[in-house]
Amino acid sequence: MNCEGVYPRHLQGVCTNQKDMIYWSFTDFMVMTDLKGKIIKKVPADNHHGDLCFFDNKVYVAVNLGKFNQPPGQADSWIYIYNAETLDELSRVKVPELVHGAGGIACDGKRFIVVGGLPKGYVENYLYEYDLDFNFIRRHEIPGYTLLGIQTASYSNKNWWFGCYGSPAVTLKTNSKFKLKGKWDFDCSVGIEKLTNNKFLVGQSGHKKDEGYSGRIVVAVDGKSDGLKIISE
Repeated sequence: MNCEGVYPRHLQGVCTNQKDMIYWSFTDFMVMTDLKGKIIKKVPADNHHGDLCFFDNKVYVAVNLGKFNQPPGQADSWIYIYNAETLDELSRVKVPELVHGAGGIACDGKRFIVVGGLPKGYVENYLYEYDLDFNFIRRHEIPGYTLLGIQTASYSNKNWWFGCYGSPAVTLKTNSKFKLKGKWDFDCSVGIEKLTNNKFLVGQSGHKKDEGYSGRIVVAVDGKSDGLKIISE
């Protein structure tokens, strides 16, 4: 399913209200559509809006106003919070723990996990855990480097899923305690969202020269040991 419209920058993430709305982050635009991709609301946003998640009738977006993938001190990491019915901005919360730039966020109903950039030379990825009021709890580590860190995140069926750039792009899966369960060559680096316990919406971004960027979602299924597989375009 295609998101209506063309945008100056590429898709960063998708989420839904698990009912009748889909939310799209296009780096410097926030878009709300119906289930057919028709725009209900579109608002300009600060660059760089990253991945997003829905919780308690609000949309939470990982935002970095500074530099990504640099040594600590150059990022400016925030969570922007929007009204899910209007896309009006409600508040912003600083998350300075994301020292390489906040880029993605997910919620399991009890806590938020925020992910982001990573400079070259590191041998592990970092996940930052917050309570529902964004009090920092702790940092978790996942072994292994991925290009520019982790871009997207989702929680489903007691597992966390993370989308990463690369050639090829990769997807990571951990259990609820962040123990790595699998790593596959699968691209959900511009969006992954729970659909059911074993199905996901996966974001894809296209580009046409002199026109701009587009966004779409496809359906993927959890093949367990085989990772995610697209089942519906």
